[in-house]
Amino acid sequence: MLRARAFFVALLCQSALWAQSRYQKPPKEILDVLHAPPPPQVFVSPARDAMLLAEWVRYPPIRELAQPMLRLAGHRINPRTNGPHNPRYFAAFTIKRLPGGEDVKVQAPAGGRLGDPEFSPDGKFLAFTNTTPGGIELWIAETATGKARRLPGFTVNAAGDDGFRWMPGSRSLLVRLVPPGRGKPPEPPEAPEGPTIQESYGRGAPVWTFQDLLRNSYDEALYDYYFTAQLAIVDAVTGKLQPIGKPGIFQTWLPSPDGKLLLVARVERPYSYLYPDRNFPKQVEIWDLHGKVLYKLASLPLADSVPTDGVPTGPRQYTWRPNEPATLVWLEALDGGDPRRKVPHRDRIMMLKAPFTGEPVEILRTEHRATNLIWGASGGLLLAADFQRERRWLRTFLLDADRPSQAPRVLWSRDVRDRYRDPGAPVLRTLPSGYRVLHQEGEWIFLSGPGASPEGERPFLDRFHLGSGKSERLFRSEANCYESVVALLDDAGTRVLTRRETATEPPNYFLRAVGGTDGQPQALTRFADPTPVVRSIRKQLVRYKRADGVDLSFTLYLPPGYKEGTRLPTIVWAYPLEYDDPATASQVTGSPHRYTMFAGASHLFLLLAGYAILDGASMPVVGDFRTVNDTYVEQIVANAKAAIDKAVELGVTDPDRVGVGGHSYGAFMTANLLAHSDLFRAGVARSGAYNRTLTPFGFQSERRTFWEAPDLYIKVSPFAHAHKINEPLLLIHGEADNNAGTFPIQSERMYHAIRGNGGQVRLVMLPHESHGYAARESVEHVLYEMLTWFDKYVKNAPAGGLPTGSRANSANPAH
Repeated sequence: MLRARAFFVALLCQSALWAQSRYQKPPKEILDVLHAPPPPQVFVSPARDAMLLAEWVRYPPIRELAQPMLRLAGHRINPRTNGPHNPRYFAAFTIKRLPGGEDVKVQAPAGGRLGDPEFSPDGKFLAFTNTTPGGIELWIAETATGKARRLPGFTVNAAGDDGFRWMPGSRSLLVRLVPPGRGKPPEPPEAPEGPTIQESYGRGAPVWTFQDLLRNSYDEALYDYYFTAQLAIVDAVTGKLQPIGKPGIFQTWLPSPDGKLLLVARVERPYSYLYPDRNFPKQVEIWDLHGKVLYKLASLPLADSVPTDGVPTGPRQYTWRPNEPATLVWLEALDGGDPRRKVPHRDRIMMLKAPFTGEPVEILRTEHRATNLIWGASGGLLLAADFQRERRWLRTFLLDADRPSQAPRVLWSRDVRDRYRDPGAPVLRTLPSGYRVLHQEGEWIFLSGPGASPEGERPFLDRFHLGSGKSERLFRSEANCYESVVALLDDAGTRVLTRRETATEPPNYFLRAVGGTDGQPQALTRFADPTPVVRSIRKQLVRYKRADGVDLSFTLYLPPGYKEGTRLPTIVWAYPLEYDDPATASQVTGSPHRYTMFAGASHLFLLLAGYAILDGASMPVVGDFRTVNDTYVEQIVANAKAAIDKAVELGVTDPDRVGVGGHSYGAFMTANLLAHSDLFRAGVARSGAYNRTLTPFGFQSERRTFWEAPDLYIKVSPFAHAHKINEPLLLIHGEADNNAGTFPIQSERMYHAIRGNGGQVRLVMLPHESHGYAARESVEHVLYEMLTWFDKYVKNAPAGGLPTGSRANSANPAH
């Protein structure tokens, strides 16, 4: 009996192991790079006379992620702080004067967890939050001296957003407060009051795979408790508090540019258990600073029947026109919000001036879905864009909003994935009201972009004449570096702040004169290289062709100490994208002149263990937008084969030792490549979705539903082909993944499918982690898992051990 029991235990251990393991660490050479100090983040003052260097905490300990978390209506909050769960935070702020470069240390609270800083519109003050165990404080610092103080007498309600913003004039702030005396949170019921019931009677309402939704009446009570806030104006100098109106759940709370009115959107019941709170009913109103309702823009019902890729009916994207005292602007659908309807115009842009007694004025009707609006500093100058979903086509129009009878003029029209024709993004500046508008000099505006080209990216700054439609290049990064414009420091755009890096020099900031006045740049920072070992990594942009002639590329990374001619174990890391035509799919992304930095659970850490990496290997899926995914499997296999063939041709890759990996949609790709080819020894799939029947109303660019294209959903679901996966697959997933579509159950069921069919598979579920991995212990463990897996099944795989039908034995890699 004992022998039989021992045999059973041994058999069980061989076939399936499960346990909660302790966190593991990768080797020291990886840890040293992982924990090197990160460069500070930079914020430029609206006054253009200073920049803020913010030292951030890159990897919080797991105990911080283990803080209590409530999942309410699409949000995750920490009930102890009444703010976001696991927010990014900073440890210290330093103000650097421009142009001199002198440093002023901000006297923030020692050991504080500082939130995103926000300059006052005049640049004289800096506001930021400090999260404490008992709540969120608001602090103000003087930028001239660095002296900082807490504004006393209240705590900030940061459930859903930052909880504060500067008022026009830079003297005070509009704040969402935890209502004074609100009492204790609702107690959970000892027993359910009854079942949770949902109903639908004949009205089609496709639902995306939203997560963190309300589930029952107790969740509704928690949502009311934690999201209800009191609006107030707080004097930044005296700390005097002026409450505005009654408490409510505010999704919009914007001061008018003259500082005399508020645009608010108040959430109302009934709530939904299928949608996040942005779909909840709301009242959109104009208040005075005492909370009196002066005008009601809309009473918006629960948006529970919005078509796939559609928009709600009624006013949306409502805001203030930034260059007038109090003028409302919003968008409205003309197609019932349904992109499938055939109509001459989908949207219109509307405007209504204070005192809101007249009729709204229609500024423009757009053929396709209207998107962002960018205003000039004065007058009716407006850049408006519309987007055609099917072709992924974006047009930008120039118009005069004060003369709507004049026809708009198209400035730019392109496929959003056509990087070579990207004109750049308009550069903005901040008005005294705090609102952002075009940075203009007469009829000239400024455009900044990455400058994609066949040789890689070379960032640029242009000035563009609105009258003639012609542009002039003021700056372009040199060919041997990567230098991008961070901010314009004068009205004419002749002085700029740039961020410059090379393959061997870390990013630093410079003052430059441009546009015919070019001179020697002035270095503002001199950040040292925190990881010298990484500089011995070799990097190059490699171009090649797919079998059908589509141009592809990857960035080849070779490990420190690489000897020419040595064939290495190689990892292909990629993320598929859909394109309408081969020319756009063939465009080069990235630059070989970027400074190599590793962060988080990056696959590039494998370089320190002797691997070659084919990073960002092109994975285009090309075809008609309606049916492009019909050949998804065939195209990603062809892409992968072309990448491996090129790396083998270069003499750097051992074709018998190639692994593949990806995150999210890249994980979906990884599992499909293992199921439908024998190109790889093993794979790592992180935070993926593998069963597309669980995302039945579409995924990525696919807009056919499961019921319209059931064969496609099965064909591209690696879960349905788990019996074909004859290579080891490591699945990693955050237990608290809240990304739409990538429920943790996706990896759990994929594990069961492969295991049940006799495959080699390991599932690692990370406590408290979401779609990306944040905690120090989690990141270290993921690197350990990836390295251990690839070492075992790729680097140290026995020679000639590829499965039957493998690339080594077959001209056709597909099953």
